[in-house]
Amino acid sequence: MPVKMRLARHGRKRYAYYHIVVADSRAPRDGRYIESIGTYNPNSNPAVIDLDFDKAFDWLTKGAQPTDTVKAILSYKGVLYKKHLMGGVKKGAFDEAEAEKRLDNWMTEKDAKIQAKIDRLAGDADAEVKKQFEAEVKVKEQKVAAIAARNAELAAEAKAQRDAKRAEAEAEAATEVEEVTEATPEVESPEAPEKEGAES
Repeated sequence: MPVKMRLARHGRKRYAYYHIVVADSRAPRDGRYIESIGTYNPNSNPAVIDLDFDKAFDWLTKGAQPTDTVKAILSYKGVLYKKHLMGGVKKGAFDEAEAEKRLDNWMTEKDAKIQAKIDRLAGDADAEVKKQFEAEVKVKEQKVAAIAARNAELAAEAKAQRDAKRAEAEAEAATEVEEVTEATPEVESPEAPEKEGAES
């Protein structure tokens, strides 16, 4: 029977994750399978791949055909590279110890690249958060400046109104004083009476 290595869909709507399975090519996509060899979650960045390396390599050497996506996953995890190296060992190009050494070096470089990507994404996320924070601070400062300018305008208007009312009140008071002084008649001061007998 033709055996394929493929993905079986799981998860809820709009949030799918997959099991990597070995199944008969005639079986339904999410139907019966021979063995599950890992999981693949594309919802995170980078994607989370949990793969049983030895089982995947064993099925690959037995002739199981991976689909395009599973082939990319196997390449990403180094299974196809190990198959390539084992082909070199069979041909006598190098021994198995050299193949293991090359695979270990490749895995180390791959892990370093993955970690660099994770660090870069984390740095980008931090930079984005910092940029948003700075933009919010700038907007807040603009709002505070606008409120301060508006309050200064209102205070100036209130002061101008108070000064105008005070000047008007002083003008009215001065007018009333003038009217009162004009209305009051001048009273002659009485002369002191002369004493009788002052002449004698």
